[in-house]
Amino acid sequence: MNANRISDPERWVDLYGDDLYRYALFRLREPEGAEDAVQETLLAAFRARETFSGQSSEKTWLFGILKHKVADHLRRISRERVFAALESPVDGAEKLFDERGKWRVQPGKWAADPNTLLEKKEFWQILERCLSNLPSLLSQVFSLREMDRLGTGEICKVLNVSATNLWVMLHRARTRLRRCLEVNWFDSKGKRNE
Repeated sequence: MNANRISDPERWVDLYGDDLYRYALFRLREPEGAEDAVQETLLAAFRARETFSGQSSEKTWLFGILKHKVADHLRRISRERVFAALESPVDGAEKLFDERGKWRVQPGKWAADPNTLLEKKEFWQILERCLSNLPSLLSQVFSLREMDRLGTGEICKVLNVSATNLWVMLHRARTRLRRCLEVNWFDSKGKRNE
């Protein structure tokens, strides 16, 4: 066992529990599922603690396990979902475009540097609120693609959707998030609302 590289597993909940739970809740949007994913993560880490190589921090290792547990959870619930209702275009995004697919009102250009925004705690709070207002599946699709950096094939497998359906959902999620960020973060000139 790598005793010098790993802390006492009994302290993991105290050291990392809140962060792991917040991450899982943000991804799953359901407290029970988030709790289950964290418990499964800690159990898997405990079982695999002797194989921890120390190539990353203990916290990073635990988050890596959690990321897989979240994907497993999404895979499980996707088997139970009926996607027909979510695939219908009644989510309001079609109101943003005309019959030729062109913007009815051009979105504003954002003057802020996206890399700078990522460092701002306020931005993350607004983004989290915008994500929580999306339908669950759209939020999950966006999070898996843009935050967890999963590829198309992997997301399709996790959520049991076709690649075409995935691209439609990503488009809808991005469109809604952009609109939400424009209303809650940026003014019409792309500058931060004060």
